[in-house]
Amino acid sequence: RQGFIAHRRYRPQQWDEIKNWKFYAAGGEPWFGFEAVRELAGLPPEILLIPLAGHTKGHAGVAIQTSEGWLLHAGDAYFYRQEMHPSEPNCTLGLRAYQRLMEVDRPARLSNQNRLRQLNRDRQDVRLFCSHDAIEFKALADRSNSVSQTLEIGQQR
Repeated sequence: RQGFIAHRRYRPQQWDEIKNWKFYAAGGEPWFGFEAVRELAGLPPEILLIPLAGHTKGHAGVAIQTSEGWLLHAGDAYFYRQEMHPSEPNCTLGLRAYQRLMEVDRPARLSNQNRLRQLNRDRQDVRLFCSHDAIEFKALADRSNSVSQTLEIGQQR
């Protein structure tokens, strides 16, 4: 997408400090219906880059395998937790308008949201979260703190 927003989307100051970019081609081994890039340089194989184009050209999520299943940080692939409701997806009017304004590929963005919704419906071992939903983040953080406290109590015995 060209124009005012595209030219001002990222500021040089956001990227000036980063000198050693690593680029990865799309594709790779499948991961629950998504193409995944494995063997990310310097990272263990339990960390995967999941292509989720649409919001931006190279937008990706990050999947991390844990002892309790998978975490998938979907980044900006969606903005509001109710968008991932399996049967009645919903988004606030303001966030819906913002996503539409900022998207670079509407069909890809909507397709990836649908695939994420299906993943959320079909896989109980994958915990999905995005960059912009504070309630979703808090629920995940509270769950993480609860697990940490349980582990600490178990280690003290």
